[in-house]
Amino acid sequence: MRKILFISLLSFFCMESYAQKYVLISPDSKLSAEIEINQAITIKMANGTETILNLSGLEMVTSQKTTGGWQVKKASRRTANEDHKPLIRVKSQSYKNSYNELDLIFKSNKALTFRLFNEGLAYRFSTSSKDSLTVYKENLNIQFQESDSVRFQSEKSFSSAYESPYEHKKLNEIEAGQLINFPILIEKQNKTFVMITESDLYDYPGMWGKGTGKSEFNITNPPYPRTLKNRGNPSGDGQAGQVEDYIAKVAGTRTFPWRIFAFTDNEEGLIANNLVYLLASPSEMKDVSWIKPGVVMFDWWAKNNIYSVDFKAGVNTETAKYFIDFCAKNNFRYFLFDDGWSPRGNILHEVPGLNMAEVTAYAKSKGVDVMLWVMWSTLQKQMHEAMDQFEKWGIKGIKMDFMNRDDQQMVQFYEQMVSKAAEKKMVVDLHGAYKPSGLSRKYPNLLTREALLEFEQSGVAQTDNTEHHNILPYIRMFTGPMDYIPATMRNSTRRGFKPVADYPMGQGTRAHAMALFVILSSPLTMLPDSPTEYNKEKPCLDFLSKIPVEWDESKLLTGKISMYTVLARRAGTTWFVGAITNKDERTLEISTDFLAKGKYDIEIIADGVNANTAANDYKLTIHEFNAGEKLTIAMAKGGGWLARITPKK
Repeated sequence: MRKILFISLLSFFCMESYAQKYVLISPDSKLSAEIEINQAITIKMANGTETILNLSGLEMVTSQKTTGGWQVKKASRRTANEDHKPLIRVKSQSYKNSYNELDLIFKSNKALTFRLFNEGLAYRFSTSSKDSLTVYKENLNIQFQESDSVRFQSEKSFSSAYESPYEHKKLNEIEAGQLINFPILIEKQNKTFVMITESDLYDYPGMWGKGTGKSEFNITNPPYPRTLKNRGNPSGDGQAGQVEDYIAKVAGTRTFPWRIFAFTDNEEGLIANNLVYLLASPSEMKDVSWIKPGVVMFDWWAKNNIYSVDFKAGVNTETAKYFIDFCAKNNFRYFLFDDGWSPRGNILHEVPGLNMAEVTAYAKSKGVDVMLWVMWSTLQKQMHEAMDQFEKWGIKGIKMDFMNRDDQQMVQFYEQMVSKAAEKKMVVDLHGAYKPSGLSRKYPNLLTREALLEFEQSGVAQTDNTEHHNILPYIRMFTGPMDYIPATMRNSTRRGFKPVADYPMGQGTRAHAMALFVILSSPLTMLPDSPTEYNKEKPCLDFLSKIPVEWDESKLLTGKISMYTVLARRAGTTWFVGAITNKDERTLEISTDFLAKGKYDIEIIADGVNANTAANDYKLTIHEFNAGEKLTIAMAKGGGWLARITPKK
């Protein structure tokens, strides 16, 4: 009996000696992460004594034959506390990078690195093997409380343009097996938030969520394509057909993407968070002086609706020069040829009536740069010849479209294309694209991307509404710049809106549409309407031409997700404040204590008294005021408010 008891106790202590616990504390001591290593890995993230989430089942299943399981061979810690200055000032001139790190190296030649910031937790796998690896799957289960809800985009398959409207449900209402896009925002019952996404995504498939029908979900990744579909249509070609039983083939020694679990107790923390950028690989580009953020005019969305001219508007040299003259006059940097400038399936030649060399030479003489839209499948087939031709023409930017995938092949192609563009000194805008995941830090010429339901959807659906506009800053903008295409002059009330593809309008008032320019940040901001439309609205055009696309400081003054947003941004000594509301009328009072002491001139575009019925009704006022005075913002249904604040000379 004593012998049996002794053996049992020995077994117990052996098991306990294998189990190891590690604790990480955030630099401000508010967040903690308890990491337990046993037969599996579990993580509890907490805010003080309150559990935020639980992670379990962390694993990367590969072809590597390993022994040792999760036995820790070495554990090391380090601390970082620095200010990072981004090459492109999307939000501000400096980002705080402060964290405590734990690095665990296992006997199986795998490693896990954890970083705990004041703003949340991140972890990543790494492997160390002489041979290449096949990654079959990556496992993670994320558990929340039954009372927690989630905002997310759902999809039927991994083939996605990432343009679904956001849904808001309890976690257990997401059906088992339902695919969901990242980023996703968890809203906890105590009104705090958890944002889940990834960063440093290279040569590896993107991360997706999969519902379980419970208050938890798993992660998954798109499988590696064995074949690609050829539908005989460049916009649909190149989607995954048959797939392999693995998700990636990779080098044996490498790091993998960071999995991010950001935490904040208010909406301001979602706006201020920079973890996606800070966790990405730094740029290796030696010369970035040629990268020029700016405003873009483009011809497709406006359907070349130009009139009161003496030429036939269309995709031709005369129309392009008209756009270029407009850009030069209003200090807009780029003109973009969108769909239609070349034959479908061949981007080596322009269409009849368009002389690209003549257009680019004219643009150069006016100080305007020219960009070209391309389908990714065509660019892939003609990459080297096309990029050489674009360089010969003097093209300064590429807008690539219809990728609609984030499997390993496509992630590899993103980097190949953006790297080639950098070699040719061209900026890049990605449409039909997956979420920002750090590539724009490594290649700062990647200025913006879509990955959202944006203004273009107003031509075909009702989903780009004012509630959606008050969701974007808190979810999609968390991951990086977004090409929303703000500031239409064709404004509509909620009741009067109709999707009209050939002459589109936008939901919300004129002041609302213009405020989106400031609120939805993008260092490459496209304006949707034709020069004719903007020329008819000269006061609004003059205001827009003064708004920069890079910022030294950004601050949410007040906001409630899906309801209203008031965001202030500074460039130099000038502040811009944009405010929008959803379908409800709203009056807000804001403090101006963010201003340095002194007198200021304030130029305001506000909803007119009839904006509830005539959405294009607005009022422009200019007056003096003192820093610290309160500003009253009165907004109509779907309304907005926009201000430019400059120090008194």
